Amino acid sequence: MRAFGSSRSGNSFEMSTDSSGMGDCSISTTQYYNMTPFKEYIGVSSGMSPESGYGRNMSSQEIEETQKSWLLHPLDIGGSRKTVNLGFFICKKSMFANFIYTIFIAVILAGLVAAIVIFAPRKHHHSSPPDKYTLALHQALLFFDAQKSGYLNSSNIRVEFRGDSGLQDGHFRNKEVDLVGGYYDSGNNIKFGFPTAYTITLISWSVLEYREKYEAAGELDHVKDIIQWGTDYLLKTFNSSNPQIDTIYSQVGSAINDIECWQRPEDMEYKRPVSECKGGASDLAGEMAAALGAASLVFKDSEYSAKLVEAAQKVYEFAQKSEKGKYTDSDPACGGAAVGFYNSSGYYDELMWGGVWVFFATGNWSYLQHALNGYNTDNKTSLNGVFDWDDKLFATQVLLTRLRIVVDPGYPYVKVLKSSTETTEATMCSYLPDYPNFDRTPGGLVLVKPGENGGHLQYAATSAFLSKLYSDYLSIIGVDGWTCGSDYHRSQLLQQFSTSQIDYILGKNPMNMSYVVGFGKKYPSHVYHRGASIPSISIDKHQYSCSEGKKWLTETAGNPNCLNGSMVGGPGSLDQFSDDRTKPNFTQPTIAANAGLLAALVAHSMPGKPPSSSSWRDDRMIDSHTIFSNILLPPPSSAPPPTNP
Repeated sequence: MRAFGSSRSGNSFEMSTDSSGMGDCSISTTQYYNMTPFKEYIGVSSGMSPESGYGRNMSSQEIEETQKSWLLHPLDIGGSRKTVNLGFFICKKSMFANFIYTIFIAVILAGLVAAIVIFAPRKHHHSSPPDKYTLALHQALLFFDAQKSGYLNSSNIRVEFRGDSGLQDGHFRNKEVDLVGGYYDSGNNIKFGFPTAYTITLISWSVLEYREKYEAAGELDHVKDIIQWGTDYLLKTFNSSNPQIDTIYSQVGSAINDIECWQRPEDMEYKRPVSECKGGASDLAGEMAAALGAASLVFKDSEYSAKLVEAAQKVYEFAQKSEKGKYTDSDPACGGAAVGFYNSSGYYDELMWGGVWVFFATGNWSYLQHALNGYNTDNKTSLNGVFDWDDKLFATQVLLTRLRIVVDPGYPYVKVLKSSTETTEATMCSYLPDYPNFDRTPGGLVLVKPGENGGHLQYAATSAFLSKLYSDYLSIIGVDGWTCGSDYHRSQLLQQFSTSQIDYILGKNPMNMSYVVGFGKKYPSHVYHRGASIPSISIDKHQYSCSEGKKWLTETAGNPNCLNGSMVGGPGSLDQFSDDRTKPNFTQPTIAANAGLLAALVAHSMPGKPPSSSSWRDDRMIDSHTIFSNILLPPPSSAPPPTNP
């Protein structure tokens, strides 16, 4: 069956028919009769009536034959055909022409629209451009790549001027231990276990709180690699495969060579001493337990996570059962070489900090009980709210506040958790201008630990992180502020303080200088850093000896290698800063300080929506439950609850 078609020849119009000679559609003669054109042909339009003699004198058979003949061969009235027969109806030629013209125009317009849609430049709806905190976040992560020790290749490092180094670490005198890997602490080439563990704990915490932000920034895999590089090394520092551990290796390198020499890590050939602890290192072991426990939650539901959880429990047991003490006091072989760099002020905060993180990792409430044993609610203040590699009490209280407002385990933890919340609130009040507990530089940098000449930025960074984090905790439960004595303050004020500190670090300061290398238009160029100050080994193949390398320490030109993302020590208490490689208080970065910077940056960043997220809010991208995902509420205690919870 062919479709209907038409052809024109002069004024004639012929219908296409199928093989039977009939059109594609069929209608009855009665229907055909009722059509207006048909009535015209029998005289309706000319004033004749269909009931007139023209049709009345014809027999019914003749009429039927005539109608059939008209159906197959329409009449040509007036000598020229004025109509078009389409088979299923007849219309005037002018009407048909208009119809065809309309169809033609519609097809042309449709084609034009299709061409515009296909070929016109498309407007892609990308996420908003990265904000300055996200841009700085990308940079800050690179610093940890530059600090890596061990075997390096394109799959585990993103900076070009570094190469393999420290490949004999662990082999010293009678010791044959694999301690390859880990991180160089700062501008020197020493690997300290205590600040390394703190660094991994803090970075892991930031991932647990702001995983979606890391993912949206495209940095989740990168930061997880940084964490695992650290935890892989920490697992090497004790015999984690044994049921119980009896030794922790606390340090590789010493001031004798690693400080006296000014060499690239790749040039080191001298033997590097190894420090080991047989006991009395509660602070070191507690911090290591915290790092392994926090990281296990980052890698949750994996074999690696299970390995980290098991190791965290073992090292925390070492912290609890061995003779308690500070690692820098217990035995010179343990922490004696670290006294001049990372001398611990106590161990209780690490036992508390480590116990809380192992509790989060395992869900075992006995670890929380261990952490809170001996908690003195009458003396609950930290060292003026400091959070750094040495003091974790205030940070632990922030974590316990989170536990109280989200999980609320109730009795018998009510009193301690309430006390932690009160301390947290009081410290947050001290960040506000109306409560001048902390001094500030003329440019607005908070001086959490006054008196130091430089090095203030690390404390400002962790204060910015904790204050932003606490305001996000309040948003989780739908609270817009907190009380300072009898005054109620909105969280917005806390966020303003937090933002002011990060903005200061990124360049909004009297020096108009970003203290994060590589970020902004002006930043330090004489960073105190051996690897950055000597030309890359891939360019300069000369192996500089200890004495030869010192010329690079005093070189007046800027560093040949840009140590992107490193936060230097920063200005003094009057906002003064000296971009001088020989003044490490101002220009030396450390992994511990950069961990605080990284945490603060991700807390403030506002990257675009990640593909895996169905809901998104730039002002509150915090994971409220992952950190507590292993915790089940304990069975009700038989003891009565306090009368005044």
